[in-house]
Amino acid sequence: MRTDGDSWDIVTSVGLTALGVATFRALETIDPDPMIHDGYAAWFVEAAGEPRFTRLLKDPAAVGAMARFGRFMGVRTRFFDEFFAAAWQRGVRQAVILASGLDARAYRLDWPAGTVVFEIDQPRVLEFKDRVLADHHAAAKADRRVLAVDLRDDWPGALTASGFDPRRPTVWSAEGLLPFLPGAAHDALFERIDALSAPGSSVAADEFSRGLDPDHFVGMEEKLFGDSPFGDLDVGDLWYDDARSDPGDWLSRHGWTVHLTTPFEMAAAYGRPLTDMPAELVDVAQQMRYVSAGKRG
Repeated sequence: MRTDGDSWDIVTSVGLTALGVATFRALETIDPDPMIHDGYAAWFVEAAGEPRFTRLLKDPAAVGAMARFGRFMGVRTRFFDEFFAAAWQRGVRQAVILASGLDARAYRLDWPAGTVVFEIDQPRVLEFKDRVLADHHAAAKADRRVLAVDLRDDWPGALTASGFDPRRPTVWSAEGLLPFLPGAAHDALFERIDALSAPGSSVAADEFSRGLDPDHFVGMEEKLFGDSPFGDLDVGDLWYDDARSDPGDWLSRHGWTVHLTTPFEMAAAYGRPLTDMPAELVDVAQQMRYVSAGKRG
C-alpha cells in the first residue's frame, strides 16, 4: 500500500510499473509491424534483471495476450511522441516530462536544435536510468536536464533552479502518472503547470474518465496473464481513488483549449484499430482517455 512520502527503485512499487511499461514498449518495438521504435526500452529491462520481464523479451512468441497490451502501449507512446513533435513544429523549445520513469524521448526523438528537455522523477529511478544510458554510451538529442524530486514536493522550485523559463512556451507530458498521485497532489500538479505555463504552452495526460476499480484491473491481469509479470505486487494498491478534479474540465476553466480522445480513436487514426483485444482489456481502455490542451493567450 502507498504511504505519504514513500519512495521506490526500478524493481519495487511504482518503479516496477515503469519497468513493465518499458517491457511492453520493447515488445511492441520488436513486433513485425510495430507502431513505435524504442530501442532503449530493452536496455532498461535487461539491466534491471527482473526475471518475469526478461523472460518476456527472450521469448516474444510466448507472450500471448500480453502482445495486445504491447499494442495498447504502442498507441499511448505514439500519441505522446506526436504531441511533442506537434509542439516543436509550433516553435516550442522547452519540454517537461513529469514522472519520466524510463522514458527515453530525450534520446530517441529528433528534437530541434536548442530544445531543453527536463525530466522529473524519483532519485533512484533516475540513477538507474542514467547508469544504463551511460553504459550504452547513449547521447541525448536535446539539452537534457534531470531533476530528482518527488512530484508531491516542491518540483517547481527545482525546475526553475535548473534553468526552466516560465516566460517561454512549454510542452508538458504526464504519461501514466495521474492514478499514482493522491487527489491533492493531482490537483496541485495542474495548478502548478498552469502557473508555470506561458501562452502557447501545451500539456497532455492520460487518465481514467470514470475512475477505474483497482480490483477490476487486478482481475483482468489474472485472466489475461495468468502468472502476472508484476509478481506479488498488486498494481491496484498503488493507485489513489480519492476525490480530484477532472483534468479536462479544470483546464477548460483556466484558459486552456482542451481536446479529448480515446485509445480506440487514436488507434483508428493510426490505421491500427484495436479490434482483436480481449474483452477485459477493452473494458479498461474504454475508461481511459487522452487529454491534450493548449494555453490561450
